[in-house]
Amino acid sequence: MAERTDSDNFPQATLVPQKRRRISIVWIVPLFAAVVAIGIAIQRIMSEGPTITIVFRAAQGVEAGKTFIKYKDVNIGQVTKVQLASDYAKVEVTVKMDKSAAGLIVEDAKFWVVEPRVTLSGVSGLSTLLSGNYIGFEVGKSDKKQRKFTGLETPPAITSEQAGRHFALKAESLGSVGIGSPIYYRRLQAGQVIAYNLAPDGKSVDIKIFVNAPYDKYVNSETRFWNASGLDVSVGAGGVDVRMQSLVALLAGGLAFDTPNVVSKSEPVTANAVFTLYPDQTAAFKQPDTIAARYVLYFNESLRGLSVGAPVTLLGLPGGEVTDVGLDLDPKTMRVRGRVEITSYPERLVAHLNEKQLAAGRAMLRSGQERHALMQGLVERRGLRAQLRSGNLVTGQLFIALDFYPDAAKAKIDWSRDPVEIPVVPSTVQDLETKITGIVAKLDKLPYEAIGTDVTKVLVTLNQTLQDASKAVNRIDADVTPELKMIVGELRGTISSADGVLKSTDATLVGKDAPAQQDLRDALQEIARTARSLRVLTDYLERHPEALIRGKVEE
Repeated sequence: MAERTDSDNFPQATLVPQKRRRISIVWIVPLFAAVVAIGIAIQRIMSEGPTITIVFRAAQGVEAGKTFIKYKDVNIGQVTKVQLASDYAKVEVTVKMDKSAAGLIVEDAKFWVVEPRVTLSGVSGLSTLLSGNYIGFEVGKSDKKQRKFTGLETPPAITSEQAGRHFALKAESLGSVGIGSPIYYRRLQAGQVIAYNLAPDGKSVDIKIFVNAPYDKYVNSETRFWNASGLDVSVGAGGVDVRMQSLVALLAGGLAFDTPNVVSKSEPVTANAVFTLYPDQTAAFKQPDTIAARYVLYFNESLRGLSVGAPVTLLGLPGGEVTDVGLDLDPKTMRVRGRVEITSYPERLVAHLNEKQLAAGRAMLRSGQERHALMQGLVERRGLRAQLRSGNLVTGQLFIALDFYPDAAKAKIDWSRDPVEIPVVPSTVQDLETKITGIVAKLDKLPYEAIGTDVTKVLVTLNQTLQDASKAVNRIDADVTPELKMIVGELRGTISSADGVLKSTDATLVGKDAPAQQDLRDALQEIARTARSLRVLTDYLERHPEALIRGKVEE
């Protein structure tokens, strides 16, 4: 056997596995609570909408925790903080939006403060008198999200959901039109003005309008827009005609549109089409003249009261207008005279011909040579001349009248000049002014003081005459009355004698219905009436003897 060593007697280590510790039941509750809290926090984060910032110039009525953002009268967010911006010039409003409205918060979304507003075009925001101000919201069309916005100072005139189309107008001036001004179609409100600004060239004004559906379908390529502000007053043979679109248009201004009835064909237009804005309906419906002729007139009299746009008439019918009023100077003779340029529209005059002559007149206008021959014949053979006439004696406005003066001096037309000159005759206005001036001068020369002295003398003489007449009446009353009584007595005796004679005559007549007896009865009736009149006369003269001079005075 082998020898055992000492190392074999050492004890050997044994590996014993460690016992596992059990988790105490005490820790289960807080762990469960933590899990629940984390779940709630995650759910809240996932259910909350975005937080946005809106910058306003002023936040009147906006309060944290009380003011809401409304869209279609539904709360989609609430203001959580209101503070000044870093530059202290504006107000930053922090809003917590609902999760349901997160998709609406895009870069072209619009925000504004809704509050009671009273303007000439209407009243809005009355509901906020009870509920308080809130922030209005309009959906944008962009797909890009945004979290900071600049609020509008005024609510948008048109919302994106409103049916209709936008159009643009070009005007020489804005006039009384403003944002919110109504637009009328056949006196029905069909839209409104939503914006305006000066054109880039500074020579016109660009106006943006919105026409509501279904009125927008009546806007076509031949539609005319005009300014309908104020009153439309016209004076004619039937009297004075006063018209206006509405009281709102009178106070706040307004526009109107329509298509002339003479238009036979029109094309539909797309949104944002551009139209011309005319100053009034007459100018809008005025038909364009395809034929126009320019002429010049020289006057040796004052042109005061004649302005550009004044009418040019032929036998009282409108046939053109004044386009320029100025002076003409001859450097050699230093002669200065008035220079007036007119534009003639012969189509307007031809339109007044009867049906038989209308076709021939229009055919004549198509040829320039025939038009020249017609004008030359009227001037050289018929004595056509231009004359200044007064259109209104109150305002002193003048116009150009073309009329025929057969006795006028002969004149010829020089077609080589541009524009062609038409001969003129002196106006009657100057003669009227000369006569009035002469009358005023004569009135100034009258001796008013001497006339006043003579009138005073005449009044004194008249007064003395009246006094003498009064004395004469008194004398007649004292002296003539006895004689009148004697005359009356004699008249009564005569009447009594005549009555006796008539009675005896009646007794001698035979036959009740004889013609002589009937004539006698008529004569007796006449004498009786005469007697009664004499009695009345004598009685009145006894009471009023002055009637012989002054006449009978009504009692």
